Amino acid sequence: MASTRRLAAILAADVAAYSRLIGADEEGTLGRLRALRAELIDPKIAEHRGRLVKTTGDGLLVEFGSVVDALRCAVEVQREMTGRNSGVPSDNRIEFRIGINMGDIVVEDGDAAAGEEGCQRQSAGPLSPPPSVSR
Repeated sequence: MASTRRLAAILAADVAAYSRLIGADEEGTLGRLRALRAELIDPKIAEHRGRLVKTTGDGLLVEFGSVVDALRCAVEVQREMTGRNSGVPSDNRIEFRIGINMGDIVVEDGDAAAGEEGCQRQSAGPLSPPPSVSR
């Protein structure tokens, strides 16, 4: 396996209180998340030249060539989410925690993974409380 390193900005995001939302309304929460991905998240990632690297049930990792692009994407998503959540009861809001880290990533056979610094950040670094963005 051939591997190379390159510098990238990694945006990590997850849904605050995901377990509670799923417990209260699994089907509705998953449907709303699918709609948010299609209508907001994926278009913003593309608009800011990002590449979705990994998704989990409530989270995602996105690679950007520029920390400015990552930050602009995150801020625009958070602004849009604030608008979408207005009028929604606080216990039913989908709110994202977002963090951005700049560091080496390892690319093996075209697949990117966070390098040592990125892994440390993901495991130890706090994601910002919604609707802000941490670095």
